[in-house]
Amino acid sequence: MRDLPRRSVLSLLGAAGLAGVPGVAAAQPSPSAPPPGTAAAEVPSAGATALAPPPGGWRRVAEDVRAETRWAWRSYVDKAFGHDQIKPVSGGFEEFFVPGHPMGLTVVEALDTLWLMELDAEFAEGVRWVKANLNFDVNASFQVFETNIRMLGGLLSAYHVSNDRALLDLARDLGNRLLPAFTKSPTGIPYRYVNLRTGAVSQPETNLAETGTYITEFGSLSNWTGDRRYYNAAKKALQVTFDKRTAYDLLPWDVHAETGAWRNRIATVGPPADSYYEYLWDGWHLFGDRDLKRWWDVLLGGILRNQTDVVGGRLWFAQVDAFTGRRASRTQSELAAFLGGLLAESGDIARGRAYHDSWTAVQDRYGVLPEGIDYTSLRPTSVGNQLRPEYADGAFFLWLATRDEIYRERAYRHYQEMKRTSRTNHGYTILTDVTTGAKGDFCPGYWWSEQLKYYWLIFGAARRFDYTRHYLSTEGNIFLGARR
Repeated sequence: MRDLPRRSVLSLLGAAGLAGVPGVAAAQPSPSAPPPGTAAAEVPSAGATALAPPPGGWRRVAEDVRAETRWAWRSYVDKAFGHDQIKPVSGGFEEFFVPGHPMGLTVVEALDTLWLMELDAEFAEGVRWVKANLNFDVNASFQVFETNIRMLGGLLSAYHVSNDRALLDLARDLGNRLLPAFTKSPTGIPYRYVNLRTGAVSQPETNLAETGTYITEFGSLSNWTGDRRYYNAAKKALQVTFDKRTAYDLLPWDVHAETGAWRNRIATVGPPADSYYEYLWDGWHLFGDRDLKRWWDVLLGGILRNQTDVVGGRLWFAQVDAFTGRRASRTQSELAAFLGGLLAESGDIARGRAYHDSWTAVQDRYGVLPEGIDYTSLRPTSVGNQLRPEYADGAFFLWLATRDEIYRERAYRHYQEMKRTSRTNHGYTILTDVTTGAKGDFCPGYWWSEQLKYYWLIFGAARRFDYTRHYLSTEGNIFLGARR
């Protein structure tokens, strides 16, 4: 989106600049010209038209989202409070980071969503649990990427909406425990795991997403504490891999943290690379860092020149050999569906629309998006659905960029299908097969931070959200735009 952003920013002109950080200037408006790559005439055009709003209008839909959130929260509190994730079919629970050691992941992920929905009693309940129970002095290895986007991001967004200093203190403690993954690396590319008590690092075999998805969390922590170490570490990790791009301006996704050497040849816009590109754009918008904008322009140009693939009039992005540009696979992960919104944020609304149209064809066929597809046939390559938010995410940010009601309609269909297929005894669960409707017994923490939030914001005219100046992270956490 050009005007308003995605799991990313809106126009953050003059937002929160990182004063004193080299290369960081005040944020600037996005360029109006489309990014380099395929000519506009090659981009499929959207042919869909918006339908009538649902009975009672969008506000009634938003209130239904709010009611479902409150019901699911009460089920979580009753059955699994403090545990990382509820098992909504059986009423059990499970931990995400360390077996047998709950970290309250769902609580932390839900906080800013509860606040935005004005579920103030539930928000206060969650904050009380965090203050009384959350402790990061754990002698165990934590995945740095997941801990950053979920736990650090959740605490930072809860601080942003509440100004409760205890939440920022917890975030700073966690940030300090994550830093050794960066500072102990010979290249600055973070190790995948760090022991939160000892600082011991492990698993240098990593990927783009797990090396480059830190700048907005670490940068916000730097802004709010005055400690620039976090921002500098995150930016260095991005630069090391950018500087190793191929002659095609592409990045393979598999990299070694200790040597910086590529471990494969494949470039993809999906996992495990997706949020690396997202955070280049996000860091430019949130902090005005011109280096990040330049890196984004270069790499997006490489993607558009080499990965664009139009099949049956639909826009997709092939996986290609980063060293030759040759196509390697015509499959696509559902997680890549966020890219429609990100393209629109960055000024390329035409491609953003076209890519979301492509995923809409998949939703039209299956109701609920499968985890992966062969885009030449739209047949699933993985039939499950992990309560994914990316399609709703793209719809929200395309709606912000265009105010076209078709994106509300698409999000509404997404919400209805989720209620029809995933609502169960004690909340919402994943599907093991979208073609049969078979259910699993698991509700991921990100469902609370992302999907529910996107629904509320696109349907609700939320009073606590600034629709013209905001930032949402890759995990949907709000670091800018809370209206207290």
